[in-house]
Amino acid sequence: MTEVSADRSLRALLKQGIGHLRGANVPSYTLGAELLLLHVVGRDRTWIYSHPEDIVSESAAEAYLQLIARRAKGEPTQHLTGKQEFWGLEFCVSPDVLIPRPETEHLIEVALDRLAVREILAGRPPRLTGQDITLVDVGTGSGCIAIALAKELPAATIYATDVSPVALKMAQRNATRLGFSDRIHFVESNLFTAFSPLATPHLPFSFDLIVSNPPYVSRRDADCLSIEVREHEPQLALYGGEEGYEFYAELISQAAERLNPTGLLVLELGYDSLPAVQPFLGPDKWANIGVTNDLAGIPRVLCAERLSN
Repeated sequence: MTEVSADRSLRALLKQGIGHLRGANVPSYTLGAELLLLHVVGRDRTWIYSHPEDIVSESAAEAYLQLIARRAKGEPTQHLTGKQEFWGLEFCVSPDVLIPRPETEHLIEVALDRLAVREILAGRPPRLTGQDITLVDVGTGSGCIAIALAKELPAATIYATDVSPVALKMAQRNATRLGFSDRIHFVESNLFTAFSPLATPHLPFSFDLIVSNPPYVSRRDADCLSIEVREHEPQLALYGGEEGYEFYAELISQAAERLNPTGLLVLELGYDSLPAVQPFLGPDKWANIGVTNDLAGIPRVLCAERLSN
């Protein structure tokens, strides 16, 4: 571990942290060093840069440099701080769930936009409250998608599923912290297996909106992943099979049976998965298929409407 220098000012510690992460070739080393220092001292960025000469206690300085050493070895900053911002909300995260990523916010945007368009086409005002909408987030992980939609659709009935009970507990924890625990029903389920009239008659069988950020990494590409992802994020939520797109086939097939007529399916895509996934949306069941690119120009969100026949 890097030793605490004699100068324990905020400026000196930050400089030491940045240097250590830069020397370890950590991406975004300045931001990482800043976030870890903010976490340790419990202050915001503005305060730190307006008080650069303030002295940090020796115990806090040691704690900071311990986190810097762990980050240099590949642990994600979000796991070290235990939090990540998404859709303007702060989520608790751990190695049991995928860290919410900015590109997933495109999924929320597409879902809300397509719901608004559907209202307009039906001759209703486009202003959405979620009234009469039942939706499910399949593979909820941290709960970020379901909770963001609960924030934007206060009248919607929302379900969030995950095959991992540990992940489901994290999602429930985030919903409670953020004040949405009474708005979301959390269900342990592999895809839609729990939504059966025989198994659980109190759960719905069909939905108006199905959203998912499914596992989409190919196991053959594991060695190409960064150490932060490969060694510290849950494999169950990462890998979609040997090719990476196998999960989509079953998800889309089951979604076709579970969506109400004109219901919407909104999926996040892996960086190269569109050519393999789009053929699963056959013209006999799906219409109005749209693809939205992320800010890097990568096809990121696939949306389709269930035909009414």
